[in-house]
Amino acid sequence: MKEHLTSIIYRLIQPKREKDTFSIFDPAQQLDERRTDKSGIAQSLNAAFLIALADPKHPESKRAKHFLARMKNSSEWANIATFYIKGISLVYREIEDVCKNDPNFSNRLKTLSRWISNNKNLNNTEEIIEKIWSVFFPEGNDILTNKQERVKALRAKRTVTITELNATPITDPAQQILFTSNVLLTIPPESESLNNLPLSDHLKGKLLQTISEPQLFSYDHPIQPGIDPEKTEVLYGLRGLETAFEFERDHGAMSDDAKPVCVLSVSVTHRGIRNLAKSYLEELFFHSESLKNIDVYVFTEIDTQQIIDEILAPAAMHYLRHNDAKEFLSIFGVDGEYGRHYSFLKAIAAFWSVFIRPEIKATFKIDLDQVFPQKELVEQTGNSAFEHLKTPLWGAHCMDSNGQPLELGMIAGALVNQQDIGKSLFTPDVPFPGPPLSPDEYIFFSTLPQALSTEAEMMTRYSNNKLNGKRTCIQRIHVTGGTTGILIDSLRRHRPFTPSFIGRAEDQAYILSVLTNSGTKLGYAHKDGLIMRHDKEVFAREGIQASYINKIIGDYIRILYFSAYAKALTNDVAKLKDAIDPFTGCFISKIPVSVTYLRFGLKAASFFAAGEKEHGLEFIKIGAKRITSTLDFAHGENSMLKERYEKEALGWNLYYDILSAVGNALKDNDSFAMELRKKAQSIIYQCYVKFGSK
Repeated sequence: MKEHLTSIIYRLIQPKREKDTFSIFDPAQQLDERRTDKSGIAQSLNAAFLIALADPKHPESKRAKHFLARMKNSSEWANIATFYIKGISLVYREIEDVCKNDPNFSNRLKTLSRWISNNKNLNNTEEIIEKIWSVFFPEGNDILTNKQERVKALRAKRTVTITELNATPITDPAQQILFTSNVLLTIPPESESLNNLPLSDHLKGKLLQTISEPQLFSYDHPIQPGIDPEKTEVLYGLRGLETAFEFERDHGAMSDDAKPVCVLSVSVTHRGIRNLAKSYLEELFFHSESLKNIDVYVFTEIDTQQIIDEILAPAAMHYLRHNDAKEFLSIFGVDGEYGRHYSFLKAIAAFWSVFIRPEIKATFKIDLDQVFPQKELVEQTGNSAFEHLKTPLWGAHCMDSNGQPLELGMIAGALVNQQDIGKSLFTPDVPFPGPPLSPDEYIFFSTLPQALSTEAEMMTRYSNNKLNGKRTCIQRIHVTGGTTGILIDSLRRHRPFTPSFIGRAEDQAYILSVLTNSGTKLGYAHKDGLIMRHDKEVFAREGIQASYINKIIGDYIRILYFSAYAKALTNDVAKLKDAIDPFTGCFISKIPVSVTYLRFGLKAASFFAAGEKEHGLEFIKIGAKRITSTLDFAHGENSMLKERYEKEALGWNLYYDILSAVGNALKDNDSFAMELRKKAQSIIYQCYVKFGSK
């Protein structure tokens, strides 16, 4: 099957000898072995990879292979050259293996090879795209030319028939919902002198010790100490919540004496920041206006470890005779990839309901660059945010479109971009993209199914007899990191989590852990009109630009992780994928390594073609390192990824077993449980932060 693949790749990147020759990109123009500048060498290595992947079909194949082999012996470029050389063999091997085990894929590959080799077929761009996608990105097929039909079909697939609305829905969101969000912290920029930062001497001293530490984790636009407080997401988001809660009080949906709780997890890039995170936030908050409508609690890895050491592990030993609990409970924390804090922010609500406030029935996560546009919500939907959260759809039981029982124990809202809210709340935050495609989008174009599911799921409004939100509603698969919630009862019974290795789309991954379970499955209720305004573009433009490269690479790694994770979850990947297609499922690929390498090579080439040499160099250096590490972790039948997932599943089961045991003991006024509760309350109190009175 290698010859069919190389034939296809050659046609995609063939030299454009004539005006009407089809080619999405000609890498031969970027292959120059004489270049000595770093961006030039990186550009040539990438071009050599694409050409070598086309094997003897390409006239520059021998030259490209020779250059890769020579650079493999370079002290500076050996790792990147090895990354590309290894990639060629990995791609060939993957295609051979999949073709052996999947006759349907094999036939599609052969068909594309024959079709694309005939120049007479290469006149219609839309047809070319559809044919290429049939092999590399089948989830995109038929969307470009049939948008509304596909929206209608997906909406029908997501429609569920309600058998029982929640008889005890949320009635007092301020008292019954634990609101949560995440803060990302890093060190100050290198260009800034610590002495010039508006921080206390105490903080400057701790930062001085921290900046020389190795960086452990990377995040999108983390807060850098010393930045203008008014430009931080944490203040912006909390003030947005404060304003929203004040509106609810004036609107009559929140009592005068109510004070909702917001839990913030703080994820850091350097270990030393753990020790100063709370002090920094307190200094930040001290100079801000007081928040009178909200209580804020901040959790660092130090706090979560204290909960493990002093509460969870002793409880596991006392009630469950589990003497190695700490090892399994390490899943309970906030540092690391995004999946770790995402799971924590759900799980902490169950802890809160057992040890702190039994009246807590649910948790709802927001992102700090999102706010509730209360005025528009009431004007255009008739309900405030709290009134939307009182829906009996949240917790309803139903039958899905396949006749399978479903419990809507989770809830999902939608987003509207700040620049679009003037049009309507119901303006998709991801609209359908238009042509032309960039070279890498001929291989993978997730924005297209994302736009489809945004329209079909998130923008659905309940109004007519067929879909009225009472007898029928939409179950959501596509969700956003903010505007999602889960009932604690559902959380403790179904025990969903996002594995700690997931660093991108942690929100999409959360439901995957329970979709393959038997019996009644857990799902998201779509609440029409539960919409938050997304202010990221306006608010954090510099941070978004700074994280641009890592975000793109994270998207490629997502394909490798989701594809491997699906295999760890089930032997019937096709069934799982069918349930979550087209958007979430498009990252579960039959040929994840091939798609990732091709996307990577074509994207890198596009940077250089656009004159963005520094971006291209950074992309290749960071990408080669991260993708290599990901393949080492995720590749193979018995991968480290599979081992990690299985261990974390045991850890989360242990966590919820502990909460059940302690909860039952507290009902009996058990002295050990009562003492644990006192300790837990003491730890939680330490996490409380005060605001100033500017």
